[in-house]
Amino acid sequence: MLLWLLINLSCVQKQYLETGTVTNSLLFVAVMQSFYIFDGVLNEEGVLSMMDITTDGFGFMLAFGDLCWVPFTYSLQARYLSLRPVHLSPAAFSSVVAIMAIGYYIFHSSNSQKSKFRQGLLPHMNSIKTDRGTSLLVEGWWGLSQHINYFGDLLIALSWCLPTGFGTPLTYFYVIYFAFLLLHRQKRDEHKCRTKYGKSWAEYEKLVPYKIVPYVY
Repeated sequence: MLLWLLINLSCVQKQYLETGTVTNSLLFVAVMQSFYIFDGVLNEEGVLSMMDITTDGFGFMLAFGDLCWVPFTYSLQARYLSLRPVHLSPAAFSSVVAIMAIGYYIFHSSNSQKSKFRQGLLPHMNSIKTDRGTSLLVEGWWGLSQHINYFGDLLIALSWCLPTGFGTPLTYFYVIYFAFLLLHRQKRDEHKCRTKYGKSWAEYEKLVPYKIVPYVY
């Protein structure tokens, strides 16, 4: 993630040196992605509960993904904007800021709620007791969909791609790839939970039928 940050900063520098200014589209992408990166670094303990750590373990996928895939594909928007400057109108700029803010709010507050619930800080919230002695939260953000944090993450991803305009599908690679990644992860998690929780998971699916996007999927 830090290499991703450095590539973005080099793109900002390139545009500034060549044009003497930095467009609001590139500035938005660079600043918002930097914010996302620093938020992930400062809240690193949240990473420990992700499927990458709890299930996959460290191997080729994570090694290649962390050192090559993430920094060199997630920075495509900044790299494109450094070569093809795009100036966003006030309305367009406000729109992408709003999408980013809503996505981050959903992502951050849902993850925070899940973390507090696991720590026993939200005992009043409705949940399903499983045979394993754990609980499945069915209220708040987690009553809207089984992976509501994924929905927030997708909105964030979309907000980073929209500033590039519609001149090429390449800059939308990130949100398209991310959607497939999260769908695949949701399917894997669903299979694991059905095996792990049995009838408790079936009850949970009746109360929270939507997988990622509330009232859609």
